[in-house]
Amino acid sequence: MPPAIMAEGLVKKYGAVTALDGIDLSVPEGSVFGLLGPNGAGKTTTVRILTTLLTPDAGRATVAGFDVVRDAPRLRGLIGASGQYAAVDDHLTGAENLEIVGRLYHLGTKRSKQRARELLERFDLTDAGDRQVRGYSGGMRRRLDLAGALVADPPVLFLDEPTTGLDPRARTVLWEVISELVTGGTTVLLTTQYLEEADRLADRIAVVDHGRVIALGTADELKDQIGGDRIELSVTSAADLETVRQVLAPLAVADVQADPVALRVTIPVAGGTASLTTALVRLAAEHVAVRDAGLRRPTLDEVFLSLTGHQTDTENTKETVR
Repeated sequence: MPPAIMAEGLVKKYGAVTALDGIDLSVPEGSVFGLLGPNGAGKTTTVRILTTLLTPDAGRATVAGFDVVRDAPRLRGLIGASGQYAAVDDHLTGAENLEIVGRLYHLGTKRSKQRARELLERFDLTDAGDRQVRGYSGGMRRRLDLAGALVADPPVLFLDEPTTGLDPRARTVLWEVISELVTGGTTVLLTTQYLEEADRLADRIAVVDHGRVIALGTADELKDQIGGDRIELSVTSAADLETVRQVLAPLAVADVQADPVALRVTIPVAGGTASLTTALVRLAAEHVAVRDAGLRRPTLDEVFLSLTGHQTDTENTKETVR
């Protein structure tokens, strides 16, 4: 089957600034595709092109089999989108906001009202459905905006940092909704600043930096790129940290990281449990008191740091390049 979302060589420039520099994407139908990158990497620009809000300067893209430029009017009826900021009308009630979206999709008055009530219940907004949105909390507004993206049951859904501003419970609810949608055949392209979110939801992930895809694969494949397993251990004395570093350096496949505050050492290794056993034996021989030790996989945060040279910006979610 052709991909639900396909992009080839997308380029977008704003004067002397290149927001996209040849983006290539292919997203199978019925999957979640995660788009990760630092602020200004081009994530939102990519989403805006794929949702027909921007025209690329070069390259081409199709969504649900339709060209995003040539077939834009037809495509808009087949996609749902939720941006970084809730696009709701403060002067209308929650139900009225969703009903208007339904009418814009030509669902008709009766079906629009029915769909609004279904989604208010799904996002735990039933009690607030008949109140003006101006009285909603930030999290409630965010959930209402996400509900609006689902009014027409679109086969392709674009979520640009959808859980920003949500509390952990609301975030978990949204994750469950996304999983249900994908089980039903919906294709989701997700940009997020929460790497745990991508790790949990995305079938495949593209890491974008400076307008280019710099890594592509499943979460496990990306983790494998930076050295597989990590031995993580803590000691009882700061004086032992340097001994640990020197004794275990021969086992490491990358730099040994020591945290003098937490008295914790992280050693990237290739030997799995055998390396952990060897490490503990060597430390015992040096009379190093180990408080705890374990073997774990790298996190997506570590992948991101390794690939881009810096961590995600969890404070400022607004990209500097659009």
